[in-house]
Amino acid sequence: MAAIKLDDVTKRFDEVTALDELSMTVEEGEVFGFLGPNGAGKSTTIDILLDFVRPTSGSCTVLGMDPQRQPEAVRRRVGILPDGYHVYDRLTGRQHVQFAIDSKAGDDDPMTLLERVDIADAADRKAGGYSKGMTQRLVLAMALAGEPDLLVLDEPTTGLDPAGAREMREIIREEVDRGATVFFSSHILEQVEAVADRVGILSEGELVAVDTIDNLRDATAGGETLTVTLSTPPDDNALAAAESVDGVQDVAVDGATLTISCQGNVKMDVLDAFESAGHEVVDFSTEETSLEDLFMQYTEVSA
Repeated sequence: MAAIKLDDVTKRFDEVTALDELSMTVEEGEVFGFLGPNGAGKSTTIDILLDFVRPTSGSCTVLGMDPQRQPEAVRRRVGILPDGYHVYDRLTGRQHVQFAIDSKAGDDDPMTLLERVDIADAADRKAGGYSKGMTQRLVLAMALAGEPDLLVLDEPTTGLDPAGAREMREIIREEVDRGATVFFSSHILEQVEAVADRVGILSEGELVAVDTIDNLRDATAGGETLTVTLSTPPDDNALAAAESVDGVQDVAVDGATLTISCQGNVKMDVLDAFESAGHEVVDFSTEETSLEDLFMQYTEVSA
C-alpha cells in the first residue's frame, strides 16, 4: 500500500491554478523530498493531503484512507510539522507535547519526546519565551507524538542551526528505521539530498520530475564533472581519447588540466582512454552535479 497517492489532482483558486492534474505516489517506508520554487504548489499539496483544503478535481489517499471522508483517522496516524505553525504562549513545552499525545490517544512520555529534540531543559518554560529554533523543535516533538505512520514535514529545518539540522536528519532516519514514511518539503537542497530516497520536483503546479537523485542526474545534461591533470599539456590525441568515450559531453582544457562533463559513471573509462593513448594521469577528481543545479534545470525547462 502506498503511503500517499495523488491521482490527477487539480486545485484552482479563482483564476489561479495551484495544482494541475498532479499524480504522484510515495511508497511506505521511504523518505520523499518534495521540491519546488515559491508558489509551485507544495503547500497546497500538503493541505489537500491533510484535508485543510479540498481539490477542485482528482483524488488522493493517505495511508489507504481518503482524507476527505476520514480526516480525523488520517490525522491520528500522521505527524505534522507545518511551515506556518503557532504555539500557545502561556502553555509550557511539556503541556504542548502532552496535548499532542492526548490528541493521538498515545502513551508517549512527553519528556522523552522533548529529549529527542533537545529541549528537555525548557520543558516547563512557557513556549512564548522560546526562540524560533526552540519552537521548531517543540513542534517537531508534537509531530512525533503517537509514533505516526507518516511524518509530513514542511520546511523542517527552518530556524535551526547546522547542529539542529543534523539532529533533524538523524530523527528522520530513526523514524524510517521504526517503520514510518517521511514526506517533506524544503528549500535547503543539501538537507534533501542528505536524507531523501526519492525527490519530486514541482513547478507551476505540475510535477516535472520524480526519481532518485542519481537517476535525475543521469537523465539531465550533467551527471558529473571529471577534472584530470596529465603529466604534459594535452594534445589533439588526448582530446580525441576523452571525446571517444561514450557519455562524455564536453571537454575543456586549461594547461595540463582537462575538465570533462560526463553523463553516467564513466570516470574510469576516461582515465583508461588517456592511458591507452599514452598519456600519464597525475591527478583527477570528480564532482557530481548538485541537487541545486538539477533543480534549476528541471524548473527552467518547465517554465
